[in-house]
Amino acid sequence: MIALVDCNNFYASCERLFRPDLANRPIVVLSNNDGCVVARSNEIKALGIKAGIPFFKVKNTLKKHNAVIFSSNYTLYGDISSRVMSTLSQFAPEMEVYSIDEAFLDWSSLPRIDYIKYGDRIRHTVWRWVGIPVGIGIAPTKTLAKLANHIAKKNTGVFSITTPEERDNVLKVTEIEEVWGIGSRTSEKLKTAGIRTALDLAAADKTYLRNKFNINLVRTAYELCGIPSIEFEDVPPSRKSVSSSRSFRNPVTSRQQIKEAASSYASIVGQKLRKEGLHTASLTAYVQTNKNKTTVSQHHESLCTTFVQPTNDTIELSRTASQMVEKLYKSGFGYQKCGVIANNLSDEKKTLQDLFAQPR
Repeated sequence: MIALVDCNNFYASCERLFRPDLANRPIVVLSNNDGCVVARSNEIKALGIKAGIPFFKVKNTLKKHNAVIFSSNYTLYGDISSRVMSTLSQFAPEMEVYSIDEAFLDWSSLPRIDYIKYGDRIRHTVWRWVGIPVGIGIAPTKTLAKLANHIAKKNTGVFSITTPEERDNVLKVTEIEEVWGIGSRTSEKLKTAGIRTALDLAAADKTYLRNKFNINLVRTAYELCGIPSIEFEDVPPSRKSVSSSRSFRNPVTSRQQIKEAASSYASIVGQKLRKEGLHTASLTAYVQTNKNKTTVSQHHESLCTTFVQPTNDTIELSRTASQMVEKLYKSGFGYQKCGVIANNLSDEKKTLQDLFAQPR
C-alpha cells in the first residue's frame, strides 16, 4: 500500500500557523509580484475564487469579505515543508517527496495494519508537532492514492481504497480530467473516444491506449486497476524554483542600494543551487513598493532573463540580477522589497555543456 500525504492549503496554513487570530478568517497568498492568487484558505475557496486568478479581479471581493492578504514567503514555506517531511519520514521505510506539500509513503514492507488508524496517527502527529493540517489517501498505487487523497480532504481527512469494490466505486464517479497525470488535451481526446471516467480508462484496451496515445497513459490505466506501474522514487525530485528576498526596514530610494541587494540575494540563490546540485536556466528579479500604503506611489514590476547555458555561478547570477534591477528601478519610489528567483532548474550533472560557450 502507498499513502499520499498532502498538506491542506499549504501556503495559507503556513501563514495561519503564526497568526492564531486568523483561525476562521479567509486567507489569500499572492504570487511573487503580488499579481495572482496562488493559495487560498477554505473560506476563499467557498467564495468561488480560483487559484491563478489576477489579484486585481478579486481585490474588491476580498475586501468585502475582510480577507487577509499575504505576499508569498517561500523561505518560510520551505522551512515548514522540511519539518513536515522530517515528521512523515518516521512513518514509512521509504518516502518520496513529490512537491513542497506532498509526499508518498511506501508501506509495502510494513506488516498488515489498520490503515485508517495509522493515517489518523500521522495526521495528529503532524498537527501536534508542526501545526499543519494534512489529508491522507491510501491505496495500492500512486494514482489511486491521489484519488483517495482528494476524497480524504473533502471528508474525514483519511480515506483508503483497499478492495476492488471500493476502487470501482471511486473510479466510476471520477471524471477523466481528475485523474493524476491527464491534462486537458488528453482528456478531450479520451472523451472523444468514449472514455469519460476513470473506470472507463481502467477498463480500456491497453493496446489501443498505447497505439492511440502513449505508454504513460497505459501505465496510468494499469495503476487505476490497482497494478503498480509508476516507479517509486526514494530521492526527492528537483525543486521547481529557488528564491531569496527581503523586505527593507525603511523604504529604499537609492538605485545602487537596490542593485546591491539584488546582487546579494542572487549570491544566496547561487549557494542554494550549488548545495542541491542544481543549475538554473532563467532568473527573475522583482521590486515592489509597500502596497499597504495607499497614499504613496506604487511600483511593482519584474523581469526575467534566460541563460544560453544553465548555470549556478554566483558571479553570473549576481551580475544578471543587478542588471535587471537597474532596468526595473524608477526614481521617485520608495521600495519596500526586492527579490531574485531561479526557475527552470535541472540537475547540474545532467546539464549538457556548450562546446562553443565562452569561459566565464
